[in-house]
Amino acid sequence: MAGRLEGKHAVITGAGSGMGRAMAELFAKEGAQVLCADISGQQEEVARSLGDAGVPFQADVSRSGDVQAMIAAAEDAFGRIDILVNNAGIAQMPVPMHEHSEELFDRIIAVDMKSVFLGMKYGITSMLKTGGGAIVNTASAAGLTAWKGTTSYGAAKAGVIQLSKIAAVDYAEHNIRVNAICPGYVWTSIIPGMGDTRVPPEGTPNPPGAPMERWALAEEIASAALYLASDEASFVTGTAFPVDGGYTTV
Repeated sequence: MAGRLEGKHAVITGAGSGMGRAMAELFAKEGAQVLCADISGQQEEVARSLGDAGVPFQADVSRSGDVQAMIAAAEDAFGRIDILVNNAGIAQMPVPMHEHSEELFDRIIAVDMKSVFLGMKYGITSMLKTGGGAIVNTASAAGLTAWKGTTSYGAAKAGVIQLSKIAAVDYAEHNIRVNAICPGYVWTSIIPGMGDTRVPPEGTPNPPGAPMERWALAEEIASAALYLASDEASFVTGTAFPVDGGYTTV
């Protein structure tokens, strides 16, 4: 039985760990070839774990030259790009706005929002040459509602949602679908102090505010990305898709 992404070619940023790694693993399992991009070096091990389906690429996705090179590497490896997941990002520890440094603001905006613009700019250029594709951008519940102390992170993720909607409108007639996923509290090592376990250790307190009263797992976010990237979502574009255990409903 063919996988849901059989014959597809994907680029996933932030694929070295957390949600990006879970996406790379699931997409490969469902039949896609995956270029695993990350700045950390961990993309090498992730790509190896995917066997013939994985190609590693090291990139700082806040830099235009790196993103252009990443897209070119995917074209060289696969011939075309059917799926682009702009997932790379960094977290921000809560701090009152008047204490928030300009340097931190610039860094968060560059990695969490500018990188999505760059990924779409050059990814869409590639997709226009081959008849279309699907783009999934990782935003956050913090982009849908206000989380205390998240000046730059919340602004960046709200920006990702709006960039996704604008691109969806701009390129709908070109068979390019663009959607954003909005995770709530996810157990990944991007958050300082979380460690590198893929599930919360026994006794870990639940995060505040979500009606489902538990952490999301990276695999659950990957499943949402899989749906939006697949042909099952062929009439879905311009959405901000919460995967947050009900957090943004209350």
